[in-house]
Amino acid sequence: MVCVLLAVFLTPMLALCAVLKSYQHHAFYDKLIKYIDEVISEFDLIDDGRKESLRSIAAYIDSKSRQGDISELIFICTHNSRRSHFAQIWAQTAASYFDVQDVNTYSGGTEATAFNPNAVRALENSGFMIDSDENAVNPVYSVRHGDEIPPMKAFSKKMGHPSNPQKNFCAVMTCSQADAECPFVPGCDLRVSLPFDDPKAFDGTALEREKYKERCRQIAREMFYIFSLVKVQGR
Repeated sequence: MVCVLLAVFLTPMLALCAVLKSYQHHAFYDKLIKYIDEVISEFDLIDDGRKESLRSIAAYIDSKSRQGDISELIFICTHNSRRSHFAQIWAQTAASYFDVQDVNTYSGGTEATAFNPNAVRALENSGFMIDSDENAVNPVYSVRHGDEIPPMKAFSKKMGHPSNPQKNFCAVMTCSQADAECPFVPGCDLRVSLPFDDPKAFDGTALEREKYKERCRQIAREMFYIFSLVKVQGR
């Protein structure tokens, strides 16, 4: 009986691992691939409460795909400088990695500031190649996960900025302040509360680099979890 129960539990898990491995994107930078492999192995670190929110986003993407529609995801935080950029970039990267088609990711804030250099550095350390323009106030960054893959553009903006979709999108609230200030997001199909702790609290301290690295990895883990579910559902 124990063997039967183990088989029932392990078979879906083994199948999931096989599917995820088969979609490894060889056009990605080697360092980034290694980082992603580690992130995928850490899905069990995500607690059940957060998994429920992540599954709702995956279900939204899967539903849009089955209807032949494009999935538009906007990650929203107060200043659009750290967590919302992490989420936008990792979500688009996960969609590319798992070859989930017709997904566009965006980010915005209740106000515009700048993509924080500590957050940029954390992404570079995970394996992205990042360049910026000459604008010192609010630079526009080009974020690449492979030489042959079009870069993602990242800069700080309000959530209603013209570069963001204005209707038929999923709004993901990545900080508790924006979550509280925006109980209703105009134009969205679905609003999901998914707050992350702010690494800004450690700016200028001995823990600064460690905390940005920690938050970057958590967000990567959760975005890859979302798209692993979409890929398995749609395979």
